[in-house]
Amino acid sequence: MISSGKAAQFLTDSDSKAFDLEHRRKIRFNIGKYNAAVQTGLGWYRDHELARSRAAYRKSQIVNNLDQYLLQWEENFTKRGGKVIWAQDAKEALTEIGKIVARKRARAVVKAKSMTTEEIHLNHFLEQNGVESVETDLGEYIVQLNGERPYHIVTPAMHLSKKDIADIFVKHLHIEPTDDAQKLVYTARKLLRGKYTSAEVGITGGNFLVADVGGVAVTENEGNARLSATFPRTHIAVVGIEKLIPSLQDLDLFWPLLSTSGTGQQLTVYNTVYLGPRQPLEKDGPDEMYVVLLDNGRTNLLAQPDKREALQCIRCGACLNVCPVYKNIGGHTYEATYSGPIGSVITPHLAGFEENKHLSYASSLCGACSSVCPVRIPIHNILLLNRQQAVKEHFNDKEEERGIKLWLYGMKHRWTWGLAPTSAKNWVLDRLLGQVGWSKRRESMQLAPKSFRQQWKERAKK
Repeated sequence: MISSGKAAQFLTDSDSKAFDLEHRRKIRFNIGKYNAAVQTGLGWYRDHELARSRAAYRKSQIVNNLDQYLLQWEENFTKRGGKVIWAQDAKEALTEIGKIVARKRARAVVKAKSMTTEEIHLNHFLEQNGVESVETDLGEYIVQLNGERPYHIVTPAMHLSKKDIADIFVKHLHIEPTDDAQKLVYTARKLLRGKYTSAEVGITGGNFLVADVGGVAVTENEGNARLSATFPRTHIAVVGIEKLIPSLQDLDLFWPLLSTSGTGQQLTVYNTVYLGPRQPLEKDGPDEMYVVLLDNGRTNLLAQPDKREALQCIRCGACLNVCPVYKNIGGHTYEATYSGPIGSVITPHLAGFEENKHLSYASSLCGACSSVCPVRIPIHNILLLNRQQAVKEHFNDKEEERGIKLWLYGMKHRWTWGLAPTSAKNWVLDRLLGQVGWSKRRESMQLAPKSFRQQWKERAKK
């Protein structure tokens, strides 16, 4: 497939990262640790496959009845004084968040780890409007200091070694050089503690929206989300509309699946369900709580029955950790909020199909991603459907279309291949393989001087 624009940059960056041995060493070391922990965690399940099937069924119920569950959740959340903002796209979400921050005259915002806020580029928006936005998750804080986007859905700084992190802290926080991980963590903790108490607004995401109680369930390991949602007087949660689960009881199924698939833990350290602002007899919590329900292209997927299973994703990151492509080219190469297999599935629908169609070709289709998905999303099948859509909507390269038509004609009229000399066939083969990068690091393929058809005829004559 000939590429241009973002696709060409993707190929360039992929080539660079795949042959960066130090980068591959770091990511394989870190992913290897996670994979080992996940295998241990799976051993705690009596029947993990049954848990996956139940989770897939419950999420399928949600996706196929999303309108009903959204209204149920909104009704229950607003009963306790919560306020809901429906955002069709990133622009609407940012505008509404900007209004809230302006009303509160906020000069600083503390943010818990949230991929939806990355999706709408919230930090950049707030900084443009003179508001300091500080990531409080340690990994997110590190990549924010370094001016990078998160590398991984679950582990934002997976690509950095301890030395890399120390160098970042020395450069941006002006500490003494150290190789002591505890000192690095203490430095970040000391700085962030003051941010929690001075920020006027706290922003989180939401792992699940619990329909029957109108709750926002957040799972984390550091406690930074609790601090971000408790100290500031205003709490804003930005959550994708697909994050619903039917009932509070379902957390018994989804919280362990999420943690085990993502990090190998039986359960993450902190699990909280936010039900709205502080009630009259409650001792802590924000005065106001807003939830921004973000569409931003999700209904594009919902409208396609053969692809809507992708909305069942719980963002565990398991598919990234087993993907042979991701383990070679890394997360930043995708130039998208969501990287790896699930990112290649959903990004074209969330961020523009024509500009991001190339991501669905960045897969070996080995099916490893589908085999580990805790909600049984057939990721590799949907990648094929995305490719099919790109062809149907004529987003593929014109020369590719001509090449396929020529090949199809030749397969239907086999005699035409015999008309061309071997040298002409080799020229076409070199051109086609060169476009996909085959010849860059391999010898050119050469056809035999005589075709099988010719050799068979000669043998028959003998």
